[in-house]
Amino acid sequence: MPHVLSLSFKANYFSKFSKAPVICKLAGRKVLDGVGQPTLEVEIYCTVKNREKRICSAIISSHYQIPENALSETTQADEKERNDSVTTAVEWVNESLNTMLRDLKPTDQCEIDKMLGEYFSKKEEEKKEIEKEEEDDDTLSVTSCAPSAVAQSGQKKEAKPGKKSSIETTIPPAEPSESVLCGSLAIGGTSLAIAKAGASINRIPLYLHIALLKRSQDSPKEMTLPLPMVTLLSCEKFSPLKLVKEVMLIPPVQLSLKQGIERALDIQKEMMRLLEPAGKAQPSPQLADSKKGRARNKEKNASPPALKRVSHLGCLITGCDNLEQPLLLMQTACNNIGLELGKDMYLAINCAAHELMDYVKGKYEILTGTFRSPDEMVDTYVELVNKFPSVIALVDPLRKEDRQQWNNLCGALGSKCYLIAEDAATNTSKLQTDQNINIPMCSGVVLKYVNQTKVSDLVKLTGRLDGQRRITILGSPDGESSDDSLVDLAVGLGARFVKLGGLSRGERVTKYNRLLAIEEELAKNRTLRFDANFEFTDFAEESQPEKQQPEVLPPPQQDSVPSQLSVPALQGHNMPAQLLESSTLT
Repeated sequence: MPHVLSLSFKANYFSKFSKAPVICKLAGRKVLDGVGQPTLEVEIYCTVKNREKRICSAIISSHYQIPENALSETTQADEKERNDSVTTAVEWVNESLNTMLRDLKPTDQCEIDKMLGEYFSKKEEEKKEIEKEEEDDDTLSVTSCAPSAVAQSGQKKEAKPGKKSSIETTIPPAEPSESVLCGSLAIGGTSLAIAKAGASINRIPLYLHIALLKRSQDSPKEMTLPLPMVTLLSCEKFSPLKLVKEVMLIPPVQLSLKQGIERALDIQKEMMRLLEPAGKAQPSPQLADSKKGRARNKEKNASPPALKRVSHLGCLITGCDNLEQPLLLMQTACNNIGLELGKDMYLAINCAAHELMDYVKGKYEILTGTFRSPDEMVDTYVELVNKFPSVIALVDPLRKEDRQQWNNLCGALGSKCYLIAEDAATNTSKLQTDQNINIPMCSGVVLKYVNQTKVSDLVKLTGRLDGQRRITILGSPDGESSDDSLVDLAVGLGARFVKLGGLSRGERVTKYNRLLAIEEELAKNRTLRFDANFEFTDFAEESQPEKQQPEVLPPPQQDSVPSQLSVPALQGHNMPAQLLESSTLT
């Protein structure tokens, strides 16, 4: 026995002098995301004490949006493009990146990300050269085959006298969509896997590892959790109401995450009761009052809109007839369970205005057959927020091209509502390389970890956003996976909000569970800090920052706030006490 103890002591003693773990292998493979579409998983193997050991893996979410009622030809083209991208990414990881990163320390995040960025730039240049050669070949072919047709195509048709142009209003044209390099998933997936490996080797949580990267290894004394934007309701694509893509719940800052999610679940349960088919649920008095102008259609006004299905975002889908209806639904659901919007819960609306522009009319179609110019949209939002002060965030209220209207909207509502750019901001990697951050005036930006985005990009970009007094929101894309690293990124980077989707579907609920686990860990270590209030920016005084006083919302009363999360049952399914472990609404 003493001999065994002696050998164990010697092994532990000499292990202190062994080399630091280094990467010995990267393995990429194709896996399925939460909606059954292919995406990339990257595994990291390191040499630890002269032995090969699997350290971790990371799954990166796809940037591809889930098409609703798309043509079969379009769907097939998207599927082929997605498959080609993932296949190429797997090849990059297993071949070039595997060789390039071998024998490097996974704790050297910045150095590895720099190498990944250089590799990606090289691939981009190769693609540009190929496209240029193809373009030159096409030009020669057209010139030699049809010179007369080329001459005719340059002639412009003269407008007939007195005839009005088909475009009613001159608006800035839409910026061309940003191309995505086939295989770019390999860059983002590898960078995230390296970060997870570095955290594992240092034996610290990923969120703390990210915080140390952002703070140049200065350990934070306290950390604040990002507030969840919980998607509760989505209006279907062919609903008369176009302007509201998502209605999200934001808990008060004074509540713990458990308490906030419990309230969101209670509201969701009541919302499902309200949206039951006619005859099962009693009509809401408030909803009936909101339709007095359409009293003739009594049958239509007898009950709220019906629940259609559950979205891939994990939220309820229904159709609405006007802009106020989904907000009144929320108000009714809260009132029925003893909550007050604007005090016990707040709202955010994802407007997705870029999907509403009619470029022939030069206006946004906010309802079927109802159009608004960019200037009229500003007035619409001002009226809406003034009537529903519980709405404290608007996501993509305008296209990014309507910069003057963004300025006007920030001046009108910025002191009491977050005006957030999601699609109105370019992708994360482009934002990082553009020192001027080419986005309109706004309160904050939704960042998504997709494609060639690297962990170092997020660290640098969030630091710049902090310096410009813009808030950061980490958002999950449509094609979400079961990897919960996004939550650690949000916590470590100090994001103000995290946009994860609804409280259903396993790939989304996994992230809420991770957020709960981090809250419990920080509370146990006494390093959890709560913000006092929501803070907004008065853009009218932004030119004089030394005089600026951030606007705040008064703290809500907590007369009946439970000390622990007691999760209710949804649609007949009991949910575990932590939160949920799988989809409960599918």
